[in-house]
Amino acid sequence: MPIKPKVAFYWCASCGGCEEAIVDLAEDILAVVEAVEIVFWPCAMDFKRADLEAIPDGGITVTFLNGAIRSTEQEEMARLLRRKSQYLIAYGSCAHLGGIPSLANQFSREQMFKFYFEEGPTTVNDKKVRPQLQTHINGHDLHLPELWNVVRALDQVVDVDYYIPGCPPTPKLTKNAVAAVLEGRLPPKGTVLAPDTALCDECLRKGSRPTDVSFTEFKRPHQVLIDPEKCMLAQGVVCMGPATRAGCEALCVNGNMPCTGCLGPTSRVRDQGAKILSSLCSNIAPKEEAGIDLVLAGIPDPVGTFYRYGLAKSLLRRKTNLPLEDKTP
Repeated sequence: MPIKPKVAFYWCASCGGCEEAIVDLAEDILAVVEAVEIVFWPCAMDFKRADLEAIPDGGITVTFLNGAIRSTEQEEMARLLRRKSQYLIAYGSCAHLGGIPSLANQFSREQMFKFYFEEGPTTVNDKKVRPQLQTHINGHDLHLPELWNVVRALDQVVDVDYYIPGCPPTPKLTKNAVAAVLEGRLPPKGTVLAPDTALCDECLRKGSRPTDVSFTEFKRPHQVLIDPEKCMLAQGVVCMGPATRAGCEALCVNGNMPCTGCLGPTSRVRDQGAKILSSLCSNIAPKEEAGIDLVLAGIPDPVGTFYRYGLAKSLLRRKTNLPLEDKTP
């Protein structure tokens, strides 16, 4: 009987959608389970860290790790899984680019603790108690992981072999990646396992995309009745499609919502946010400062709009004028 490839799944700083994406394989997951041996998947099965530590180094064929790296525990697990795995795949936007968790890089750790545990609108904490790394209670020492000051993508912590983009990756991308592993037809190391073309290429609205657009205002999706047949940008709705990798089958646009950029940039784009920002700003109709400011007021959260999934891997990476104590990992 042939030896089945050993596969692991792990979840770091993310929402859990990537775990759901595995389940979304539906009946195809049965074929996957039949073809591989799942040796570590604590979200779905009763696996402990000791089970992982007992596996020989390199004993896992491939690990799909989703989520950004924010805490000491997540970094420890990323390093442990890297050592145990022949191939480590950054699965989903958070592992690939830092994801939505990396938007926290706009703030210092102290700012976040102060808001969430002391000053938040629903917080009642007169004594200003915060989580402690170690607490002694009832004769036991309880420990919590420490949060790093910067949220990082997986490859900013350990070596990564491949990337499966998306928030979450589609069943098609996941299935194709698993098949590539099982059939031994993996591309060169470092490849993003999705088409290396812009999302606009697979968008059903590309025929209505203007060749010469002149923006007089930007509208948010809830402010306008979006024409389901017309290019989002032609309607003044910010769409990340021109700066985003294809492979998701344009699901958001087909649902009449603009692309938010979760598959990240193609290999030809260094900074996804800067790419679309440059494109939009160069096509603003007004040329005087007051008129430009009025148009840009339609994008009240530029970082959240242009770097929703990729701040950790951007040229910016994080806000620079943070306190010195927050300049360390």
